[in-house]
Amino acid sequence: MTTTNTHVTGTARLNLAKAAPKVFRALVGFDTAAREGLDPALVELIQIRASHLNHCAYCLHMHTNDARKAGETEDRLHMVPVWREARHFFTAREQAALALTEAVTLVADGGVPDEVYAEAAAHFDEQELAHVLSLILTINTWNRVALATAKVAGTDERG
Repeated sequence: MTTTNTHVTGTARLNLAKAAPKVFRALVGFDTAAREGLDPALVELIQIRASHLNHCAYCLHMHTNDARKAGETEDRLHMVPVWREARHFFTAREQAALALTEAVTLVADGGVPDEVYAEAAAHFDEQELAHVLSLILTINTWNRVALATAKVAGTDERG
């Protein structure tokens, strides 16, 4: 068994898909519904930022690879964690989504400020905003599943 930071690796943990297949399928369905109608590049930026904030290496690896496959540039991928200092890499709409992602992901640190919500609402219609918010909720759930079950970065099991 190897200890890295505060995480213990080398111990087999629960496979949620096998142990609770109905729950897992429901999460997949929620994720699929949340993405509906959203720009795939925006989807990946949201998932990457939440995964950074949650320190989820498994999801971060998966979504940066998905973003690259979808044509995302290395420059933008490198700037996601510091998007506020590199705003010129991102559209106003993407910035609004990233700010909302941070507020919702870190909700215990002060809620979702009115100005962050208002900025997102100014860039997305009601249906789009509902999908952006739902996507933020799903990636936060997936991050927690991956962290709780000790998923290892680079072992994406999707087919």
